[in-house]
Amino acid sequence: MPALPPLNALRAFEASARHLNFRLAAEELGVTQGAVAQQVRSLEARLGELLFDRLPRGLRLTEAGRRFHSPLRRAFRLIEGAVEEFSDHHQITISVTPSFASKWLVPRLNDFTAQHPDIQVQVDAKEGLADFSKDGVDIAVRQSRKPIASDLQTVPLFSTEFVVVCTPDLAAQVTNPSDLMRHVLLSDSHGLWPLFLESVGVLGKPRMMTFNQTSLAIDAAISGQGFALANAPLVASELASGSLVTPFDQVLFDDLSFYVVTPKKPRQPELAAKMRDWLISQV
Repeated sequence: MPALPPLNALRAFEASARHLNFRLAAEELGVTQGAVAQQVRSLEARLGELLFDRLPRGLRLTEAGRRFHSPLRRAFRLIEGAVEEFSDHHQITISVTPSFASKWLVPRLNDFTAQHPDIQVQVDAKEGLADFSKDGVDIAVRQSRKPIASDLQTVPLFSTEFVVVCTPDLAAQVTNPSDLMRHVLLSDSHGLWPLFLESVGVLGKPRMMTFNQTSLAIDAAISGQGFALANAPLVASELASGSLVTPFDQVLFDDLSFYVVTPKKPRQPELAAKMRDWLISQV
């Protein structure tokens, strides 16, 4: 039986493969970025294979890296499961988009930890879809118009109502939706402003400022840079505090809904059920 590579090198590669970034892997492992990069280089030398393509901004798994990561991730999950059986504390990983994390989930998480002090929560905030079988994710929240894959179990969290929001100062400068054409409209990756303007009968080409994440458009609205068209649940706290207001009664209803997603056979069914039930209770 061939000697196994050092465990630290395997951990460095596995974390780097999940994050596709040496810096984020180093933060997870509590070591320096240079140490992670060196461990990966030594592992590549030992295996005689290049595991990553080094890109200007991050990493990309090579074919050899993808083949190596899949069984290695499963092995680490088995080890994690064995350790959890002897621990009074359990960990659940929830995958959400960055905007959902910052504007909805994180402000509410202290309620979950208060109810379940024995469960540690790891939030995996990224745009990519969870894989469940390879990335250690137990449960996810995603927006979708289309039916989600048949091998996954989905529960509606909330349907999507989009509202126009702005600061109170900007709200005082408009009386109806046609006044928006004199201001900057803050758009996110969903690009729903044209649908809203059409629905309220406003014609013309507005001035737009576009962001790749909803949370950035909301933050721009808070700072008074323009009007955002935001998911109502994602701006509930800002509307409650008064930092944002809705200047019009008109809203846009879209079938881009939020769902709680789990595998049909979760890795940790009891923990996944507790998190799912808590998410639904917060709506």
